[in-house]
Amino acid sequence: MRNIIQTDKAPQAIGPYSQAIETAGTVYISGQIPLNPETGEMAESITEQTEQVMKNLTAILDEAGLSFDQVVKTTIFLTSLDDFAAVNEVYGRHLSEPYPARATVEISKLPKGANVEIEAVAVRSFNM
Repeated sequence: MRNIIQTDKAPQAIGPYSQAIETAGTVYISGQIPLNPETGEMAESITEQTEQVMKNLTAILDEAGLSFDQVVKTTIFLTSLDDFAAVNEVYGRHLSEPYPARATVEISKLPKGANVEIEAVAVRSFNM
């Protein structure tokens, strides 16, 4: 069984995908770019773009009844690894230890000309 997670507080999908899907207590959040869901506009600086991406992820997590404390894995896509330190600083302000596992990769282009995109995986409970 798959549940679609959808909120108007994050940008709507710009293709044939869902903002997030939950199955078996795991929530897979599609990559979020820095579109403001109210205006459709994108911030210019990498710091502002990353902040908007984190707000978009927060909105989807909220809709799922989750928080960053339940995120176990993220992937950050950057159009320039020169932005790594700035992105890392903003990203780190939204998380606390133990931090999720993470990969950061440089790619040539992102949708709508964004400079950063982040996807996440969260779980409802931690069974040990």
